[in-house]
Amino acid sequence: MLTEFGKILIFILFAAIFVIITLFVAKIVRPNRPTFEKLKIYECGENPEGSPWVKFNIRFYVVALIFLIFDVEVVLLFPWALVYKDLGFYGFLVGIIFLLLLVLGMAYEWRKGDLEWARPKPKPPRLNEILKNKND
Repeated sequence: MLTEFGKILIFILFAAIFVIITLFVAKIVRPNRPTFEKLKIYECGENPEGSPWVKFNIRFYVVALIFLIFDVEVVLLFPWALVYKDLGFYGFLVGIIFLLLLVLGMAYEWRKGDLEWARPKPKPPRLNEILKNKND
């Protein structure tokens, strides 16, 4: 008599065997006619230009992360919008506080300059600040 763990082990073995057999049969059946066009790197139908080891500006990642953060938070507003009447004034207040935090976060990112595509250059120090630091 097999235990529950034994049944799971047999299921995993059958799954692994099925995957291996499927990949082997697919390799045998598929046509193998490599051409120059098939071996080229595919970039959305465009001919590749330059090296693939290009350094991307970190702004792409920062903007993407900010988008994901606010996108996920906005998704949380949909369930609240559906049931806030059932929750009463407390539910409404919690939703307003959440929206206020979203607006404050967006204002902070905007003020910090993270939403600008080209970050502004820092201002050069004033002459009196340079002289003050030199005297210290």
